[in-house]
Amino acid sequence: MNIELTREEENKILEFRHYMHEYPELSNMEFNTTKNIKEFLSTIDGVEIIPLDVETGVVAKIKGAKEGKTIGIRCDIDAISQTEKYNWEYKSKVDGVMHACGHDFHTASLLGAAIILSKLRSKMQGNTILLFQKAEETTTGAKEMLEAGLLEITKPDMFFGLHNWPLVPAGKVICKNGALMSAKTNFEIEIIGRGGHGSMPHLNIDPIVCTSAVIMSLQTVLSRNIDPFEQVVFSINYVNGGSKENLVVDNTIMTATIRSLSSEAMTRAKERMERIVKDTCSAYECDYKITYYEDIPLTFNSGEMYNLAVKAAGKIVGREDIIDIKPTMASEDFAIIMQNVPSFMYWFGSGIVGAENQALHHSYYHAADSGIKTASEVLASAVITAQE
Repeated sequence: MNIELTREEENKILEFRHYMHEYPELSNMEFNTTKNIKEFLSTIDGVEIIPLDVETGVVAKIKGAKEGKTIGIRCDIDAISQTEKYNWEYKSKVDGVMHACGHDFHTASLLGAAIILSKLRSKMQGNTILLFQKAEETTTGAKEMLEAGLLEITKPDMFFGLHNWPLVPAGKVICKNGALMSAKTNFEIEIIGRGGHGSMPHLNIDPIVCTSAVIMSLQTVLSRNIDPFEQVVFSINYVNGGSKENLVVDNTIMTATIRSLSSEAMTRAKERMERIVKDTCSAYECDYKITYYEDIPLTFNSGEMYNLAVKAAGKIVGREDIIDIKPTMASEDFAIIMQNVPSFMYWFGSGIVGAENQALHHSYYHAADSGIKTASEVLASAVITAQE
């Protein structure tokens, strides 16, 4: 089975990628991007747009000639607030907005896979779902599309996702067995006291003193409650409270994040955080409120899905260009889909050999065009291999 893009087809998806890079759109504002994806898909034989009650993002299907498994492949389509400093022909034309995470690379790769699978649909043993997911950067898009009925409508047996990795040369395929990207929880802690005049502290309950104690006590979560061999980050990154020098305020606010490559360690860290906040506030006669804003699970590739993914990639690049990598403490809301459907997350090298490649979200970040063909063909191969 010929799982390959022609030069003409590759040029077509690169043209799409370049335009998308020039006109990036932030999370939940990907209206033109959504429109352009639908228009591109309308030019591919056998692709059917599936209605989903979301304002942005696209779901489509390629129906195979034979009965079999339904395999989903997923990319993300949003950009971030960043000013692009990398000088190239297709530099962002939108002030302060940039595809600094390579979602234009991802989208073009999925479109390329769709072209390949369209050509192979007479031989496909099942259907393919194409998911162009909105709002990954806010880690809300996957949840919103699932709540709109994505899985009930498409009924996938498996899903494959992708991300580019600029610190690895284009053409390499990164397959990780086990934890790949961290679980994360972002939250706010409000410490509630009773304000008043600073000259009469006995009549007040000072939330700033309590907040200081909470911050110091939370440092023990990692040093005393978590296995030192586990990878966990606990950062309090914002504290706000206080007013005039002679006033005690009513409350303080802090925001924090916990990230972990272990679901068990994440659960333990959250339990200890909640207990420390509760007991410390009680000791200082304060009340408290903890509000969770984001709760993203671990991106974890199972051994079974890893073996399938490696087999599929090997058909395209050969075993010598499939590499392992250390996991990252960054997070990815594809993990929400992974919790519901057997899934695998590929990384694809997007770096330029000999260049000073910058990491994701950097103002000088750049993803090489040459990695897109590889990603397209491997994704298509994953669908075909999973349906065998």
